[in-house]
Amino acid sequence: MRFCCVNLGCKVNRVETDAVAASLLHQGNQESSEQDADLIIVNTCTVTGEAEKKTRKAVRHALRANDHARVVVTGCAAAVDAPFYQSLSPRVDFVPKGKLMEQVLEHAAVTQRAQVLATPAFRTRVGVKVQDGCNNACTYCIVHVARGRSVSRPAEEVIGECVALAQAGVREIVLSGINLGSYSYYDPYSSATLHLPDLLERILDQTQGQSPDGAPLVRYRIGSVEPKDVSPELMALMAANPGRICRHLHLPLQSGSSRVLREMARPYDADFFPDLVTRFREQVPGLALSTDVIVGFPGETDEDFQHTLEVCRSCGFMKIHVFPYSKRKGTPAAARTDQVAPEVKANRAAALRTLSDELALVDRATRAGITEWALIEQQGRATVESYHEVAVETHLPAGSLIPYTWPVQSHAGLPE
Repeated sequence: MRFCCVNLGCKVNRVETDAVAASLLHQGNQESSEQDADLIIVNTCTVTGEAEKKTRKAVRHALRANDHARVVVTGCAAAVDAPFYQSLSPRVDFVPKGKLMEQVLEHAAVTQRAQVLATPAFRTRVGVKVQDGCNNACTYCIVHVARGRSVSRPAEEVIGECVALAQAGVREIVLSGINLGSYSYYDPYSSATLHLPDLLERILDQTQGQSPDGAPLVRYRIGSVEPKDVSPELMALMAANPGRICRHLHLPLQSGSSRVLREMARPYDADFFPDLVTRFREQVPGLALSTDVIVGFPGETDEDFQHTLEVCRSCGFMKIHVFPYSKRKGTPAAARTDQVAPEVKANRAAALRTLSDELALVDRATRAGITEWALIEQQGRATVESYHEVAVETHLPAGSLIPYTWPVQSHAGLPE
């Protein structure tokens, strides 16, 4: 059977899609274009109104691609409005994410998927989903409806998957989740409840070792963690394992205005965030931070936006993912009457992206003379622990971990 996976949305969706594709390949199926596929799987996203539009466009495109393929829609958008997608064509089937994963993954053992994921057909870094769902209810978001409450995978499953990937030759594993920092699993063997730092510490214990050149056998990158979930234990673990845990973390800010944060139902204020960043950097020198910011949330004033710019400057993010607010039907924010004009959102987004570029240059410059392990992603390109892309010698093979020392020049390590 020829299949095609279409992925939309977050990094967790990417991890899930890769797992499905790896299992299908292991079963002897062949990956193809949409035009030639017998099966097209669309992993949908519904986080914003714009994401919903892209999802509907992707499903319609899959149906037009050929006249015989079965089109399976799964993921968040399909979970929220399955009847719409099923109404598009008799060839469309809605399969809940959990059921799809069960149907596909049951035919391939973890070690077999790991061997496929370690091949050039996939990216050099591999994600492992350790948690799903969210117990928060931010007023702009519907993911907690689409994915349900937080559920954590058994620790032994996660550890086993990481061990298999490391043994297969994967050099970077990204721990991922919808609300990763909420990981909580009662371990019957130790009669203890494990949280994210506990899980990661056990994973590290089971995947020790170095390559002949001194590089770690495998390094770990922690995905997005909510600010309130950053614990002293997590900071300490990152500080104690340089090289094995990438000194980078994605901390979603969303707004630098305490008033806007309250209306978003975010569980912190604008003063909490910079204080957290200061404490984190004191404990983990060289830490790089990226973030998400929504601009033009209903009722956001020019003053609110200036507060956001100030917080971003004070935190020194190496990357800001800028999202102009997009109404998502069914959320409290979408029903508000004080929506921000499109041109105002566009101007604020442009200003914040400019600041993001400036801060990225500053973060790179502060690393002059520092050595980080770099993962070769493709010919002449690598990603260092701090998540910056750098230029490297072109003869180095993809998947290698090499030491990279940042040049002293102010334009240190900028890709050509």
